[in-house]
Amino acid sequence: MLEELRKRIDKIDDEMARLFTERLAVTEEIALVKKEKNLPVQNSRRESDIIDRLAKGHEDELSEYITILFTAIFEISRAQQSKIIGSES
Repeated sequence: MLEELRKRIDKIDDEMARLFTERLAVTEEIALVKKEKNLPVQNSRRESDIIDRLAKGHEDELSEYITILFTAIFEISRAQQSKIIGSES
């Protein structure tokens, strides 16, 4: 039973890693557009709206975990964008 559950988690983790890699590729494209249009890296309002949308409808504890997860994802995305914009200036 435990081994089967771990295999399921491994599949989910593999898919999450694939999707995260895809997300970072899009984030790179966004950074290039922001650089071209001289836009700031961070859009706090958009980040807040996304977290609110994703956390909505979940129980409080799960909503909190979703907030933590996406806050970390946004931090990584901002760091990547800052690096791209800074290194290509």
